[in-house]
Amino acid sequence: MKGQEFEARFRELVRNLSAIRDNEGCFECERCERCERCSGSTFCKDSKGLVRCHYCVGCSDCSDCSHGRKCSGCTACHHCSHCERCMRSAYLIRCVGLSHCTYCFGCVGLSNKDYHILNEPYDRKTYFELTSRLARELGIS
Repeated sequence: MKGQEFEARFRELVRNLSAIRDNEGCFECERCERCERCSGSTFCKDSKGLVRCHYCVGCSDCSDCSHGRKCSGCTACHHCSHCERCMRSAYLIRCVGLSHCTYCFGCVGLSNKDYHILNEPYDRKTYFELTSRLARELGIS
């Protein structure tokens, strides 16, 4: 195989993947696409490319997540909203690239942190007071 042949076959594989719209192995998912790799997503809606996700809405390319809303590229996250590329975290809102975090809002690149807003730590009570107001003002549920 030569480099040119490799490139042509690789582009064809990528093109074929993006054309897949079926949902094989999902249960009670609505309006989802590209869940063919899935071996058990359930009750997801309006999502693409999910693997073993449950109760996610408007998510794309996530795996092993539950109760996500409008997340993309997340792995093993739960109850997260509007997040990107987060891993093994829970209760995140508008976060990017977090790992092993809980209760963070608008944070980027943190690891092993709890109760942070814009990468700054807060006590539990203040965190919930501020984030409930911010979520209302920003229209994030």
